Amino acid sequence: MRSLIFVKKGLICIAILSSLLLVGCHSSVNQSEPTADTPIQTSSESNHYQSIIDAANGTPSAEALRAYIAQEPLLRDQVSHQKNIDDFWQMLINMPAEQIQKLDVRADENVLQGWVDLLDLYHNNYQDPAALHNAFNDWKIRYPANPGVKTSPTALIQIIHHSSISSNPKIGLFLPLSNNGKIFAEAILQGFLDAQKGLPINQTTITSSSEQNNQNSDTVQSIIDSITNSSNNIAQENSPKTPSLVIDNAPVIDNAPINNQQVKVYDTNTQSIETLVRQAEQDGITLVVGPLLKPDVLKAIQIDTPLNLLTLNELDNDKMPLKNNVCYFSLSPEDEAINAARHIAKQGKQAPLLLIPASPFGERIANVFAQEWLKLKQTSVRKQSFGDINSLKARTTQSTGISMIGTPIVFAEQQSSITNDPAETIDAVYIVATSDELSLIKPMIDIATDSRTRPTLYASSRSHQTGLSTDYYLEMENLQFSEIPLLAGANSALLTQTNQRLSADYSLIRLYAMGIDAWLLANHFNQLQQHNIELNGATGKLSVNSDNCVIFRTLPWLKFQQGKVQLI
Repeated sequence: MRSLIFVKKGLICIAILSSLLLVGCHSSVNQSEPTADTPIQTSSESNHYQSIIDAANGTPSAEALRAYIAQEPLLRDQVSHQKNIDDFWQMLINMPAEQIQKLDVRADENVLQGWVDLLDLYHNNYQDPAALHNAFNDWKIRYPANPGVKTSPTALIQIIHHSSISSNPKIGLFLPLSNNGKIFAEAILQGFLDAQKGLPINQTTITSSSEQNNQNSDTVQSIIDSITNSSNNIAQENSPKTPSLVIDNAPVIDNAPINNQQVKVYDTNTQSIETLVRQAEQDGITLVVGPLLKPDVLKAIQIDTPLNLLTLNELDNDKMPLKNNVCYFSLSPEDEAINAARHIAKQGKQAPLLLIPASPFGERIANVFAQEWLKLKQTSVRKQSFGDINSLKARTTQSTGISMIGTPIVFAEQQSSITNDPAETIDAVYIVATSDELSLIKPMIDIATDSRTRPTLYASSRSHQTGLSTDYYLEMENLQFSEIPLLAGANSALLTQTNQRLSADYSLIRLYAMGIDAWLLANHFNQLQQHNIELNGATGKLSVNSDNCVIFRTLPWLKFQQGKVQLI
């Protein structure tokens, strides 16, 4: 009987123990609370880590990185896993190098160490997708348990899997080559195709403009011929000289990338943008450069297409949606205004006055300058408008000059953060004017100001053109202005050739330089999408400064000095 009782007790204990093992518990666990493996607790822990991630708001931090890593194994579906990995990787590549070095990865943090090693491989190889692919495969062997092996970062895979696109995209060039915009499009096309042919940056070796690339289509060759023939004829009749440049540290233009894929040119004035995009898809194009005109850009970015787009104009911020396949490049006058604010602030100026045309364009430039100045100095700037050339001439005859007064530019939402002394003496004047307007404005400033306290004068590239007299250069003494590297002495041999081909029209030369840079950017498109690039272009130092992949140009500055132009 006793033995039977012991057998029953044994069976009961075994049953209880089995039940506890099945639910993953020990006898001390409170059965009323959820266990570590239940969905309720998993969700709670995931939410805890998500709160840390949300608090970081995209700002890279060790705490947020560790939260991503801890959250990843708790996620239930593949979409959530992929988002976790993608967001983690984006934060990691955005983390400054000094911050990475201070991560202090512990011995038991094998996952974090793996990611840090992958980041190092990425930085060393991202410009060579094939090498990055090999490095990534080696990394997966060294870190087989890392979640990035099973769920790799989308951005990383795009670079690796699209290596042929990254290094040799098949480009379709969308330009208005007939009717409106033809002359501007031809200048861009010439620069683009010259760069494709391996436009030499070496000062001593410039390829003849008559050379043709055998892989260009008949249409493109005929366009080149027409441009070359017309510009050469003009050059023989009248070959203007460029201003004398005194170069100490000339700006640099990066060598043109090599890409032997045939470029196909599409005339945006012959068919609708959507029709051309569909045609480009059928033609096997992987990257569209263009369109050029704003209405066409707006149409192009609204089309659902797998093609990458490098547009040659930009839109207002509210019209540029975040799209992974679109980047924007333009000769933006707003870029010049931002450059001017930074340059003038760097020179220690405190109270600038903006002299702008009385037009929507002038107001737009003034507002951009003022916004940048507010970020830099936390003060407002003043503006003064001027009329057309006839009104300026009338003011000149009155000999009243231009007084250093203006209306403060104040943004309603930022009034409380602005400090400004309205009586503060103007120490800098940024002038947005043509050369004809500037030749009247500068003497009027000289009349109205004392030579000992005269503000430093700055101008945009709008005032710089060829064919100006020696008297003009002397009259502009000490005035500083921004200009693209090609016109600032980066390559005097190329500039001489381009002057001859484009009859020394600086507006067209800037567009020619834009064509060079469009080639440079198109062949670095994947890096543009990563916002992790800086290139020395013919139109400026090129970088990405916004989430929607807008290319920003940093310009060199020059100065009129004793009848010459000198790089600052």
